[in-house]
Amino acid sequence: MPALKLGLVRLGALATAVLQLAGAEARHLPSNPVWVKLAAANAKQSASVESRADAAATFPLYNFTQPLNHFSDTGHTFQQRYWLSDRHYKPGGPVIVFEAGEGPGDERIPILDTGILNILANATNGLAIVLEHRYYGKSVPVQNFTTDSLRWLNNEQAAADSANFIDNVTFPGIPGDLTAPGTPWIYYGGSYGGARAAHMRVLYPDLVFGAISSSGVSHATLDDWRYFDIIRQAAPAACIAQVEKVVDEVDRLITSPHAQTRHAIKAVFGLQNVTYDPDFASLLSSPLGAWQSNNWDPAVGSTGFARFCSALGTPDNATVHTAQGIAVSNATINYAKYINRTISSGCRAPQTQDECFGTITAKDQFLETDLSQTWRLWQFQVCTQWGFFMTPPPNPAIPRIISKLNTLDYTSLICKLAYPPGEHFRVPKEPDVAAVNRLGGYNIAYDRLAIIDGQDDPWRGDTPHSPAAPPRPDTTLRPFKLIPHGVHHYDENGLADPSQEPPQIQAIHQQEIEFVKAWLKDLKSPKKA
Repeated sequence: MPALKLGLVRLGALATAVLQLAGAEARHLPSNPVWVKLAAANAKQSASVESRADAAATFPLYNFTQPLNHFSDTGHTFQQRYWLSDRHYKPGGPVIVFEAGEGPGDERIPILDTGILNILANATNGLAIVLEHRYYGKSVPVQNFTTDSLRWLNNEQAAADSANFIDNVTFPGIPGDLTAPGTPWIYYGGSYGGARAAHMRVLYPDLVFGAISSSGVSHATLDDWRYFDIIRQAAPAACIAQVEKVVDEVDRLITSPHAQTRHAIKAVFGLQNVTYDPDFASLLSSPLGAWQSNNWDPAVGSTGFARFCSALGTPDNATVHTAQGIAVSNATINYAKYINRTISSGCRAPQTQDECFGTITAKDQFLETDLSQTWRLWQFQVCTQWGFFMTPPPNPAIPRIISKLNTLDYTSLICKLAYPPGEHFRVPKEPDVAAVNRLGGYNIAYDRLAIIDGQDDPWRGDTPHSPAAPPRPDTTLRPFKLIPHGVHHYDENGLADPSQEPPQIQAIHQQEIEFVKAWLKDLKSPKKA
């Protein structure tokens, strides 16, 4: 498909710009077929590889042999990568493992250097590890990412990988047997990795002595309307007022019975040649994903959402008569200028806008399955087990910041487009969220399982701190902590000089040190008769 390959190259700068709006957390953005298409176009872009390699060089890289299938012998194995820091290790200390989750493990090396891994290892004389997830980074057990080849990418196999590692690993250059249960292992993860950490404590309590689930999305769901609603409640009020006004106005015009009106509002945004109306409506939500990449450390976070809000201007009642023959608010004009500048203008001839942004009108790109198509990995997990299809609120009384055209049918469309039935595996009609939630969901709990979430995290609706979850106490044995104004796994990163961290970050890091040391003290205390 040479024409498509040319299109991918041409779209690379555009895809990069859109993904950069969200910063480092682009890999766990909302499931949305247009956003996925932009990520797919950017699959071969590798600007960050060199900087990651520099960071990874500080810590030795090792491999651990895993079976392709833990539950039925296929005769195939693969190498799972991990990075190790022994800068604070002393014999008798714990092993603290970081679940790298749905992305390359070397992206997480800074956490090993100055983040939560280093913080906890320093406090406990611990050995710190970043463990790469199967199929991600270079821990890839297959030769392509077809539906059949992805069938071993699931929660059960990933959990079994970690258990096998904890139970059998030998660390080069470090004497002694540090496997569990003889050595206490503390399992940390954020976001999907946070859910994995919680699951490991529940599934393998004899191997995982303690776990910290940061922004852990332990409640899987199909219709994940709370994601954007939490942004609506947490983001600056003036900015959200502008977004709400635009969404109401655009929805009224894009659902007009008059084709001329529908074409006109698309043209205002420079997207007049996007054929399928939901694709157009979906593109307008793309700047909102940048909210989850806000971070207390500007070196880690993104200013994309702030730039977007700045572009929308101050709310007013002005009306503008456009060259397209419709009257819209000044908010819509400002929003349209932003979309024109950051998205629409990036699609250039000979590629059409449907080729750049279309779903059902340009399906071929979703069927690329070579190993560069890493966007297929998390989306496969979404389509088979996790869900998280972001939609507007079901209650019309709740204001919307995304179009009502972002229905469940539309946002889950990627599952049908990208994963045709294979010879050995079919993606289910709906993700099996019930299997995930049987491990606890909102109520997941275990002694020495800490739940850490951010008050302003858009993923909070899928965590035990969700507005839909019951309240629970915060104890040393079962910590349950909400970081004020925190966004996505706010406790994960740190500074070389912790005194320069914001007060709420210093506080949560200190609390994590205290409860982990208390856990370890309990382990070392002699058992009473």
